[in-house]
Amino acid sequence: MAAAVRVEELLAAAAAGERETPPGEPQPPPQPRGVSVEKELELEFDLGNLLALDPNPPPAAGLRGAGPRREAVLRALARDNVQLLVAQLWALPAERAGGAAGPLVARLPEPSCRLPREKPPPRPRPPTRWEQFARLKGIRRRKRSSLVWDEQAKEWRRRWGYRRAGGDPARSWLVEVPAGADPEEDQFAKKRQEKRERVARNEFNRLRNLARAHRAATAVPAPPLHPTGHQSREELGLAARVARVSTASLGRFQPRLPKEPVELPPRGRGGKKRRFQPVLGDLAAERGRQLELLRTMNSKKPALDITRAVNKQLREEDAEAASAKGKKRGQRGKRGRRQQQRPGRGGKKSGARRQQRPAGGSAGGGKRKKA
Repeated sequence: MAAAVRVEELLAAAAAGERETPPGEPQPPPQPRGVSVEKELELEFDLGNLLALDPNPPPAAGLRGAGPRREAVLRALARDNVQLLVAQLWALPAERAGGAAGPLVARLPEPSCRLPREKPPPRPRPPTRWEQFARLKGIRRRKRSSLVWDEQAKEWRRRWGYRRAGGDPARSWLVEVPAGADPEEDQFAKKRQEKRERVARNEFNRLRNLARAHRAATAVPAPPLHPTGHQSREELGLAARVARVSTASLGRFQPRLPKEPVELPPRGRGGKKRRFQPVLGDLAAERGRQLELLRTMNSKKPALDITRAVNKQLREEDAEAASAKGKKRGQRGKRGRRQQQRPGRGGKKSGARRQQRPAGGSAGGGKRKKA
């Protein structure tokens, strides 16, 4: 960005011109330049954008190199063009803003040059499901007036919203029972329930449209495969790979370009490719397959897969053994917990009591038992 230049400096440099003053002598006072500027070719003006286009070629001798002379030439050229632009502005009709003592302003015309945008234009809003359906069915939206005549109120009212024509059917004091409906059914509650369902359905559709618009705005666009004139080697290789795997055989029988590397098919991404038998081929093999199918259908005993049956039996036996082993472990754990809860039967206290008894007491006790 160029540095700001004061008007006094420009006038002083223009007055000095080509004359150089010795260092000891004082500088002469600057002479103001005239407002008339002569140009070989007239400038093109866009007053709406305050733009002036100068078709005259600049002096090549003054622009060679970098120094004070080149800076002075550029400043003089800019001053002349600005002087012509200001003269065009003074030629416009002017008026006082805010009264007789206000500033003098001029109304600029409409701009003729279209300036480039600073930011890209906004993306168009994706159509809603109703707009897609209307476009598919050819339904055109007809503009209707927002006011309709209300026969009950005898005045013009809004078609929708608060105080609309006809009023809210859920708030009416009288509701007609439809033919074939249950006479005991509450029609007022039914109207209120239908209104709540309509409001919830509309809100759901609104949120779904917002979600679809958000996904469309945040989706990463796929790389372009059409020729643009400035494609790199990677883009050309991507386009060639996409074209190759677009065939029914996924490019297996597609001829390769010279010096093209052989790529293995991706694993785990796509499903298993279905293979069909050729229409014209070995008739004996086809006849054998059909006979085998008929023999299987006519046989009373179903075909038994020995390997599958044995594996199933082994799995069942392993499951039964594991369940039985788990039951035994559970019983052992219960016994251990019971013994921990009752430590007095075989603990140290009973042993200590036996040791403290005298020898005679034990005999007497035995005699008492016998008696």
